[in-house]
Amino acid sequence: MTPRHCLAGKKSCSYARKEPSPFSSLLAVVYVRKKPSPFSSPPCCSYVRKEPSDADRRERYSSVVHNYSIFFTFVSVNTTNRYFLEIAFDGRAYHGWQVQPNARTVQQEVDRVLGILLRQNINTVGCGRTDTGVHATQLYAHFDTDKALVPEDVPKFLYQLNALLPTDIAAKRLLAVAPQAHARFDATKRSYEYHLHFHKDPFLQGRSWLLRDRPDVAAMNAAAEILLQYEDFACFSKSHTQVHTHNCHITRAEWRWADGKQQNQLVFYISANRFLRNMVRAIVGTLLEIGRREHAPEYMHTVIQSKDRSVAGVSVPAEGLYLTEVTYPYL
Repeated sequence: MTPRHCLAGKKSCSYARKEPSPFSSLLAVVYVRKKPSPFSSPPCCSYVRKEPSDADRRERYSSVVHNYSIFFTFVSVNTTNRYFLEIAFDGRAYHGWQVQPNARTVQQEVDRVLGILLRQNINTVGCGRTDTGVHATQLYAHFDTDKALVPEDVPKFLYQLNALLPTDIAAKRLLAVAPQAHARFDATKRSYEYHLHFHKDPFLQGRSWLLRDRPDVAAMNAAAEILLQYEDFACFSKSHTQVHTHNCHITRAEWRWADGKQQNQLVFYISANRFLRNMVRAIVGTLLEIGRREHAPEYMHTVIQSKDRSVAGVSVPAEGLYLTEVTYPYL
């Protein structure tokens, strides 16, 4: 920073100074101004740019302290802005949400388009990961940018974002959040649905799993209620996953007919604070074995208490699975 103006004969000088923004961090900068001599008119401001040499450091240092006054100013430093982006997608063309080498993913497409609009590299952080072919009607991801979007600009930004995104990915909302907000760690509830249908329907192809025989829904719901009595679900976790705990707090698990008396579309609803990898698909597979009367509903106790993935049922295909809701305490 350089002086804006400095006039001889004045007892003080004014400096160009930018007031710090309430959203900016502050950096202290030290300037040194020479004191005017009492026997002459005050000179223009001068700055000390070079330290004394080692030979005369002690002598000149005392002189500098005596003849110069030290003052501080603050320079505002731009901070990044964090946003939550809500999206929905049809997962048939993607290898899940998370970026992977040599595979097309939803996160890859979202990061690419955000980078074009914001003209900087963007790395989103999702609320979780989805497997290949899994869909989402609601998924949140956060990202940081040095661009600040005022609320009036958000609709236009979303319009441009959707214009550039593939047709099977939709941006629904953009929300400014606190710098410490986290899409993955701050989520308090996640909800999934698994869709089944029993008559061939071209409009459900790839979006629901076709079964020939209807299962015993009452037996499956009786077994699903047992899930709410446990927290350790190691039996439903994919093998060799690096997790610190297999504990999950399930708050809802039930089957319902989505089309009433027609009974062609059956949906499993499940909600919890967190899910293990492949957990929902393994639960559905186990419940369908009970629904086919291969086991009694009480068999669910045996499966969970075993903590053995091989005891549970096979994982059902990904095409019927949807991430439908993610809840945060501040949204």
